[in-house]
Amino acid sequence: MNNQNILVEKEGQIGIIKLNRPEVRNALDGKTLLEISNALDFLENEDEIGVIVITGTGEKSFAAGADIKQLREKLPTDALVPGMSGVYRRIENCNKATIAAINGFALGGGCELAMACDIRIAAEHAKFGLPELNLSIIPGAGGTQRLARIIGKGRALDMILTGEMLTAKQAEEVGLVSKVVPMEELWEVVKTKAEKILTKGPLAVRMAKLAVNKGYDTDMETALMIEKLAQAVLFGSNDKNEGTQAFIDKRQAQFTGM
Repeated sequence: MNNQNILVEKEGQIGIIKLNRPEVRNALDGKTLLEISNALDFLENEDEIGVIVITGTGEKSFAAGADIKQLREKLPTDALVPGMSGVYRRIENCNKATIAAINGFALGGGCELAMACDIRIAAEHAKFGLPELNLSIIPGAGGTQRLARIIGKGRALDMILTGEMLTAKQAEEVGLVSKVVPMEELWEVVKTKAEKILTKGPLAVRMAKLAVNKGYDTDMETALMIEKLAQAVLFGSNDKNEGTQAFIDKRQAQFTGM
């Protein structure tokens, strides 16, 4: 892939999208977002890839948000196109599990990028914030919605209205990240988490994500029906037969995603 602003790597069954603009704290301009979207297409279609990790280069920033110079030129109609929000929605609905390895500042669009991933693991020095109101705009790439769903409405409004940053420890305490580790251990912890997911049935991973994401935003009766339909798909799969037989045989299951 001919990318200028990101690196795309593979480590076994793990696909890695690494923001690579350290000179601007991995700011997210239009070209970077397009490259992320293309990388996601590529890794989703690689059968051997089961988990996609998104991170940044260096130890200062995961992603420092949108490119302010480009933001300055935005028109009202620009808010209505998919843009950054559309890329993040694609990450959220990715058919592979996604992990954000947060190696530094995750601000504005960078915090929203992390929230679009299924799991968030942060280095101890990472900080999180949504400072958009300082520019008289709002977090418009899912920030007002995902943050409230992840940490609750009251805490989300506090964070958004004040623009105050959370330390990694504070982010862990409110549930914004699931684990905080020393920077030198970040990749190994993320890799271990990914490897645990890779032992599961890939179709089950996909159906679990669908049931949680689609069910969360609806009433309980509808959500339970989504869960039942996802389970019905899995009951008819070869992987269910393999998983149950492997358990009976006391061996490691060999899943195919079928």
